[in-house]
Amino acid sequence: MSENKNTYRLLVINPGSTSTKVSIFDDEKELFEKSIFHDAPVLLRYPQVNDQLPFRYEIVMKVLKDEQIQPHTIDAFVGRGGSAYSQKGGVIAIDQQLYDDTKAAVGGSDHPAKLGVMLAWKFAQQFGKPAYTLNPTNVDEYCDYARLTGIKGVYRASHSHVLNQKAVAEYHADTLGGRYEDYNFIVAHIDGGITVSAHDHGRMIDGNMGADGEGAFTPTRIGSVPVLALLDYIDQHSADEVRLMCARSGGFVSLFGTSNSDIIHDHVAKGDPKASLVWNTMIYQVSKMIGEMSAVLCGKVDAILLTGGLLRFADVAEGIRMHCGWIAPISIYPGEMEQKALALSALKVLRGQAEARAYTGKPIWNGFPGITFD
Repeated sequence: MSENKNTYRLLVINPGSTSTKVSIFDDEKELFEKSIFHDAPVLLRYPQVNDQLPFRYEIVMKVLKDEQIQPHTIDAFVGRGGSAYSQKGGVIAIDQQLYDDTKAAVGGSDHPAKLGVMLAWKFAQQFGKPAYTLNPTNVDEYCDYARLTGIKGVYRASHSHVLNQKAVAEYHADTLGGRYEDYNFIVAHIDGGITVSAHDHGRMIDGNMGADGEGAFTPTRIGSVPVLALLDYIDQHSADEVRLMCARSGGFVSLFGTSNSDIIHDHVAKGDPKASLVWNTMIYQVSKMIGEMSAVLCGKVDAILLTGGLLRFADVAEGIRMHCGWIAPISIYPGEMEQKALALSALKVLRGQAEARAYTGKPIWNGFPGITFD
């Protein structure tokens, strides 16, 4: 426990595709938040996402040392998650099975968010404290229409920025005087990865699989590419190279050699034609995705919510507003609400105000009831 025995201290660890965010909370009060940017060439030194674990661990330890926080004073470790079997939304207690399944990426989408669970569990084991995660990237609330593809045995899965999308949606619902479950929202998380999802009265029923090569291209991801064109590309490259490009070395990294959006946008501001073409195409593709999700909601959209790090550039929102402002009112939430959402969810568990669910070790969805495609 921290010095005040009525106060809980939490370490929140949030690894992303281009950054590691670290926060310390004493109850609801955030003592600090540090966001360390990692350019793609740095992370590409590690062949697999799991290989980044020692690198990210040292980053967290350095932040704690710089802020003069002793790890033994921390009451719970909270990490962003993903890559294990799909689960329901909410708080999940991290245990050895969740750690093992996360490490093995049994749910697909080998995204750096998984390292949050792995780091939280590592700290929990070291210091004998509990560890939790909230709304990992593989929370599954999809409708059946969102799952089926035109290839037998190949299905779409829910791989998205669920944590931030739901936090922003809940916050916006509160500003409207209602609950998340009262509204239909389209939420677009726009940063190193980009996902756009349809939220139907509290359920995220469809969205793009951003880290799997679907949707808009991003600073680190290829987005949707015509299958035959991709097959032609694979003829000249390895399948492993393409897998890497889906989530880590595509998009800006492929086109410019860097995932640093500040550098690219600086070229846009200076009128560079290549940078302007790439940047505005990304905005155009995000707008198309929002249009798709409006069809999923049958045009009954209460608000379009834009969030994520790239909203620090005003032209991103302006471009989307030009294309999509006719669909529904647009609200902007730059950055993320993930750190606070992670901390407050764990705090409720520590106070006995909520229970953390156990990880089930099996996926939410296992087929269409009464239907087979043999």
